Amino acid sequence: MTDPEPSPVPPDRPRRPEELEDWLNGRLYHPLSWRLARRLVPAGITPDMVSIIGAVMIMLAAAAYGWLASPWGVALGLALHMSWHVFDGADGDLARLRGGGSAHGELVDGICDYAGHIVLYVTLGFLASAQIGVAGWGLMWAAGASRVVQAAHYEGARRQYQQAVYATPWLASTSAADPAEARHPFVIYYLWLTGLIVPHGAALTSAMRDPEHHSAIGTAMRAGRGGWLAGMSLLSANYRTLAVGAAMLAGRPHWYFLFEVVALNVVLALSLRRVRAAFGAVLAQTVPASTRR
Repeated sequence: MTDPEPSPVPPDRPRRPEELEDWLNGRLYHPLSWRLARRLVPAGITPDMVSIIGAVMIMLAAAAYGWLASPWGVALGLALHMSWHVFDGADGDLARLRGGGSAHGELVDGICDYAGHIVLYVTLGFLASAQIGVAGWGLMWAAGASRVVQAAHYEGARRQYQQAVYATPWLASTSAADPAEARHPFVIYYLWLTGLIVPHGAALTSAMRDPEHHSAIGTAMRAGRGGWLAGMSLLSANYRTLAVGAAMLAGRPHWYFLFEVVALNVVLALSLRRVRAAFGAVLAQTVPASTRR
């Protein structure tokens, strides 16, 4: 008996929700991610391997920024860091080409992103401390903590939207059905953090387990997205990567830390207010108060 023929690779890139795509993702990173994923299908490389390669790209970018003190080093570091965005999209595309994504893949992707950026921030901390002393380390810790919270808000709110409008599962919706996954330390930490920083997120996730509520929430979410979705775009990783490159080109790594601690925390505060109002309105329109958890 012969083995079944492998499923053909789709010729066209699946359309991502346009309202979730900025220019860099829509025109650069995601098209390249799809092309890379298609070429990796016959190579036997797994999505987890792609996530690990992406983390390595960030670490190599840190090395270029830290040890090649020249404009060429900055250019190489920025190119390597930007390549992480391509790999970060390619792991999910490759998973879909192989039959669908999984919560395990989301978990591995998140851990790899954390690991790579920890190396980057420590490297920038060394460089900043050489210029401004111990304040460089203080700024590094403040910027790192700010990024964790800002990214959790950005990703968590958008994933709530994707789950509501497009029925796209994520850790908050899949872990409830998998006790082993729910006990993973990273999952516990991530869901705790998103629960704190995404207003009404837990109530929405709970309500969407009822198909009738899910449909109504999706309709209301789509109608109200203009009030909050575009306003959080500056919190995406795309602009942080460019900001790192700009700060390194100026020879002032601590400027990037200040950008995260000051400017992006202002963006976060404004986004929190918008999301709280928008998600609260969705719940009020679609779910009776007596049934909310």
